[in-house]
Parts: sequence; C-alpha cells; structure tokens
Amino acid sequence: MAKKQITADMIRTSVKEENVQFLRLMFTDINGIIKNVEVPVSQLDKVLANKMTFDGSSIDGFVRIEESDMMLYPDLNTWLLFPWENDHGKIARLICSVHEPDGRPFAGDPRNNLIRIVAEMKDAGYSAFNIGPEPEFFLFKLDEKGEPSMQLNDKGSYFDFAPLDMGENCRRDIVLELEKMGFEVEASHHEVAPGQHEIDFKYADALTAADNIQTFKLVVKTIARKHGLYATFMPKPLHGINGSGMHINMSLFSDDANVFYDAQSESGLSDDALHFLAGLLRHARGLTAINNPTVNSYKRLVPGFEAPVYIAWSGTNRSPLVRVPNGQGLSKRLELRSVDPTANPYLAIAAILEAGLDGVKNRLTPEEAIDRNIYRMQDSERKANHIQDLPSTLHNALKALEDDAVVKKALGPHLYQSFKDSKDLEWAAYRQSVSEWERDQYLELY
Repeated sequence: MAKKQITADMIRTSVKEENVQFLRLMFTDINGIIKNVEVPVSQLDKVLANKMTFDGSSIDGFVRIEESDMMLYPDLNTWLLFPWENDHGKIARLICSVHEPDGRPFAGDPRNNLIRIVAEMKDAGYSAFNIGPEPEFFLFKLDEKGEPSMQLNDKGSYFDFAPLDMGENCRRDIVLELEKMGFEVEASHHEVAPGQHEIDFKYADALTAADNIQTFKLVVKTIARKHGLYATFMPKPLHGINGSGMHINMSLFSDDANVFYDAQSESGLSDDALHFLAGLLRHARGLTAINNPTVNSYKRLVPGFEAPVYIAWSGTNRSPLVRVPNGQGLSKRLELRSVDPTANPYLAIAAILEAGLDGVKNRLTPEEAIDRNIYRMQDSERKANHIQDLPSTLHNALKALEDDAVVKKALGPHLYQSFKDSKDLEWAAYRQSVSEWERDQYLELY
C-alpha cells in the first residue's frame, strides 16, 4: 500500500494549527551522527524551496573547505512534530538530503546513497526492501553535574520488571512519545544485561527504516535525560556483560508479495531468499566494518555473550550470524544479528541490500544450515563445516572491506574513502592509547 504523500501545503497548515515556531532540518554524517540546522518558522518558504545552505566542510566525511557550500533538500514525507514543547512553541523536523549548489545529489550523503541503492533494487524488479530493526541501549544514571556516570539504573535481567527493572517508567515514556510521533511499537522489554533495554518497532521500507532508527535514537536520549538518565547506544559500555546489538530483520517484496516466502519449501524460504542469504554470508566479512564501525564494536563480538562471531546461518539456534525466525507469508524474513546500533543505518542497509542482491544476481547457494551451538564446536569442526570467523578488530574489518568490491560499490567511491579515512584515524588513535588494563597487567610486572 502506497504511503500518503505529504505536500508543502499540508506542512504550512500544520505549522499554523500546531503553533510550530522552529524547524529542525536533520541529516546524518559519515559516522551515523545526527546533525541539524534549526531555523525559525519564518524561514519555512525558503526551506520548502530547497534553498537552505550550510557549511559542508564542518561535517565529517563531507567536503573540503574550498568546496564547502551545500544545500539541504527536505523530504516532505518526514515532516514530524516533536511531542515535547519548549517555552517558545512546538518544534518540527524534516529529514533532508544533501545536494551540491547546482542541485545534484551529493555523493557523500549517506541518505542519498541509500536512495541510489534502493533505485538499483527497483531496476532489478523488486518494489521494497523491508527492514525491522531491534535496537538495544543502556541507561546510566547522571551525576550531580548532569554528566553520564558508570552507575547503571537497575539490576534487572531479561524481561524483568519493577523493582528490578528501574528503567520501566523511562522505557514506557519513550514508547508513549514514539507512538505520538507515529511509530508502531511492537514490544519493549528489559534486556539480558543490567541497565539494558530494547524497544522494537514495526518494519518499514529501507529509507523510512533508516530515518526511523535515527529518530528513535534522538527520542531515547531526550526522554532518558528527563528521567535523570543517560541513554547510550555504545555496543559494549561495561566489561563482563552482554553488549547492545541492533538485529536487522529483512525481506524483499515485489508489489504486495514477499519474495522471501515459498509455502512449498521445507524451510519456507524461496530460492531468491536462499540466494540473498548466500550473498550476506559471502560478503559478511566485508560488511562488518559498516555494521560494526567502532573500536568498541569488537568488544561485543566475542564468544559467550550472545553476539555472533561465526559466519553461518540457522533456523533453530541463535549462535550463527543469520537466523531465520519463525514466520509465514508476509512475516518470512532473514535476521542479521551482527549489526550494532553505532552503525550508520543508511550505510548499513545499503551495504546489506547490495550484498544480498549480489547473491540473487549470481544465484549463490548458501552452505548447509548449522543447527548446533557453534560456540561449543572445536576449531576442526567449524573448519569441516566451512564456518569462518567475523573480523575480530576494526582494523581487520577495514582490511576485509577493502577486499570486497561489492560492499565498496554499495558505498560508492566518495563514501568509501570518507569512511575508510575516518576509521583509519580512529584505529590509529586507539592503537596509540594506553588502557587501564595494560597498566594493571604490566606496570608492576615489568
């Protein structure tokens, strides 16, 4: 079913009826960080005419100072009123794509890039790539200065509730705010680790899903602060407990039909689904730098904490990289379990889609499903079953990305180089730092 299109006149009416006083023009940098230009409502006509400019040289991964002028083109369908008010009236937002001064879409804008990959998917005969994300986050208490402390807000565990889950009220308020903004929240619960939470919302097409993930992060952080808490999407903020992931559930559609479903097959997966799955597995190592883009991401991707480490798939257990959840018809999907919430959703979804479509195009066949606990297998058993490891560090993941032409193509030359430059700097800074662990381990010993 086609989504209702929002027009400029509808936005003007909304501004008047809702007493909107400020417009927040949002976009995303190479590292997945939300940026925004806030303007008074008096600039509405200029915004709607695609005439808002900003300095692109100030944004990571965009352009050099001598070519800094960039334009913001709002996507009118992302018009949204924030449910919280300030003393000066309501604030509304529009998510924007970044364009060159001559009007061309800027190749270094992650959102433009996802639009490009979705267009290629449609040229291949598909109508939608639906994404259902499962983002997790931690809640820490704020200290007396309003800064994040390392003190978790509860001692709860999986599906616990008050008094163990002291984040329950905060999580409930987050859900209520999301619903006011049009999200269809499917579930919210305490996760395995103390202070860890998950809120799942209904799937959407690739671009809308990426927009929703960014909006979700903003809402979570905003509401947490109102409860005296700090929400972080850092994958592994504390040693010895589970980290935060963002499992990505996905399915390809052709008109109203789920291309991944075949009622006649034993698994319920169509041939195209198996080819797509094979593409994910083939390019899993190359995808990892995009899906797990921080040094800290690899502290989560270790055995023993429910995060995937090995490249395999299954319909029955949760240790492999890709799981096939139970579901029939429209619900049939693949679940990629390695992605974490520091991933830039526009880059991650584009790369995942390109990898899967490469499997379909080349009729790739996946290895047999692994329905045993891979963590308990010996190295020799994993080798016999052709099970590879995911990269163990950001450095190794970047090397795997460099060797994967398909995933690089999913980013395009500008974004790939910007991403690589940014992450090379991050790895170099990490290599040169000296941790508390090293001092504890070596200072007195040597």
